[in-house]
Amino acid sequence: MTRAIVSEFTREMNEIISTDVVVVGGGPSGLIAAHDLANKGANVVIIEKNNYLGGGFWMGGFLMNSVTVRAPAHKMLDELGIRYKEFEKGLYTTPGPLACSKLIAAACEAGAKVLNMVAFDDVVLRDKDKVSGVVINWSPISYLPKPVACVDPISIETKVVIDGTGHDASVARKLEERGLLKIPGCGAMWIEKSEDEVVERTGYVHPGLIVVGMSVSATYGLPRMGPTFGSMLLSGRKGAELAYESLREQG
Repeated sequence: MTRAIVSEFTREMNEIISTDVVVVGGGPSGLIAAHDLANKGANVVIIEKNNYLGGGFWMGGFLMNSVTVRAPAHKMLDELGIRYKEFEKGLYTTPGPLACSKLIAAACEAGAKVLNMVAFDDVVLRDKDKVSGVVINWSPISYLPKPVACVDPISIETKVVIDGTGHDASVARKLEERGLLKIPGCGAMWIEKSEDEVVERTGYVHPGLIVVGMSVSATYGLPRMGPTFGSMLLSGRKGAELAYESLREQG
C-alpha cells in the first residue's frame, strides 16, 4: 500500500512540475476554470491549501446550505447535471453539497490534477516580471513552531496562473508586495453590482496572471457579493477562455 501511494503520487508530481496552467484555489471559480481548460486538452493543476475542494460552494449564507445562482449561470448547472429549482424569476437554488461535489467530480474527470493540503507561497517572476510559476509548500508547515518550520518550498513552472483564492487574492497580493500591483480589497456588500462587475473585470491583472471570482473583487475594490455563486461560475469560465487563448498564442 505504501509503495502504491508513494509511486503514484511521485509519478503525478513529476508530470506537473511543468504545466500549462496553475489554478490557485479550488473554490467554484477555480474549479470551473480548471474543468473548462482540461476539457480543451490543457494540462491544469489546482493548488488548494485545505484538504477539501469547493470553498464556500458547500454552503449558502449563515451555514444554510442552499446556494443561490442567478441567471444565466443556471445554464452551467444544466451542463454539469446539477438539479436546481427556480425560486423567483432569474434566481435559482441548488443544494450546496450536490452542486459542489458534482463540480469537483467534473473538474477531476476532465483531467485536472489536484494538490490539496498545499499552500501557495510565492510567485515565480521571469522575462520582465511575467508570472511564470508558483512556489508551494505543504499547508501544515505554517502551523509548526518557527524553530522546526524551516522547510524550503518548491516551484511549479507554468504558462498561466489563475488566482482563484477568493477574498484573499493571495497571488495578486504577492505582486503587491513587490510594488507591481495595488490591491484595495473587497468593498461593502452589494450583490447585484458585484456579480456583474466581477464577471466584467475578470481577466489579466499582470502578465501571466488572471484573477477570477472574489479575487477580482479584492483586486479592484469591488463590492463583496455574499452567498451567491452565479458570477463565480461565469468568472471562472471567462478566466479559462482567456487562459486558453494565451496557451494557443504561446504554442
